[in-house]
Amino acid sequence: MSEQSLPQVPFGPYRISRLILSDNPIHGGSHLSRFVNEQMRRYFSREQVLRLLTACEAEGINTWQSNPPLLDLYLQRRREGSGLQFISLGYQDPKNPDAVARLAQAGAIGIAHHGEVTDALFKDGRIGEVRDFLRNVHDAGLLAGVSTHMPAVVDHMESHGCDIDFYMTCVYERHRSTEQLRALLGHVPIPVGEVYLEDDPPRMFAAMRNTARPCLAFKILAAGRLSDAQPAVEQAFRETFRQIKPTDAVIIGLHPEYEDQVALNAGYVRRFSALSGAE
Repeated sequence: MSEQSLPQVPFGPYRISRLILSDNPIHGGSHLSRFVNEQMRRYFSREQVLRLLTACEAEGINTWQSNPPLLDLYLQRRREGSGLQFISLGYQDPKNPDAVARLAQAGAIGIAHHGEVTDALFKDGRIGEVRDFLRNVHDAGLLAGVSTHMPAVVDHMESHGCDIDFYMTCVYERHRSTEQLRALLGHVPIPVGEVYLEDDPPRMFAAMRNTARPCLAFKILAAGRLSDAQPAVEQAFRETFRQIKPTDAVIIGLHPEYEDQVALNAGYVRRFSALSGAE
């Protein structure tokens, strides 16, 4: 394996790097505060995003998990000769009925049902509605996935024989209600907006191991909460790869303004990828 290569895994007829770029920092979705959101938006000019994509490909990252608003940047990279692959999120949106067709035309390889919508439907007893979206994605010739923040959703989909190609799995169940947090912890932390519990990742890792389908784990750094010091980042990568399947990958948001997060995180994937399935 060359210095710039990354381990890859099968993904339908494709091969994806075990480190996948996310778009959350690019569009200012820090999950930390509105101040961090604004800083991210200021940093990520169009030119800066293109530099990030180029740096990722130089490190062997060959897949970008992004969304339709950034398709033009993806298409620009492709016109420049890039082999970057695109995985999107989506859902049944009456206001945007042509979204799946546009993604297919642009060359996306897969679409996952949006996790926020998935979990809301699951809690409302309407998870069956996801099947129609998956069918539409398959009809467009793309791989169809389900994104979720809840291990119970993965377990439900598996037990009901849904026609799914992959999962996107948040390792933290970050949107519990106030009542759920009080029942679980005996109190409600402040701020209550997003609470990240250290016992959550093992639960999602178990759900990932219980399906033969490839899973793309995201928020392994607790939306940046574990990013202050490299020993914590290193530990998160080590524990993630130790507990996921050899056919799984991770999705990471990168904000390389203050350190070379592209090279650092790619290095961790090279070091720890072989831990998957070793035990």
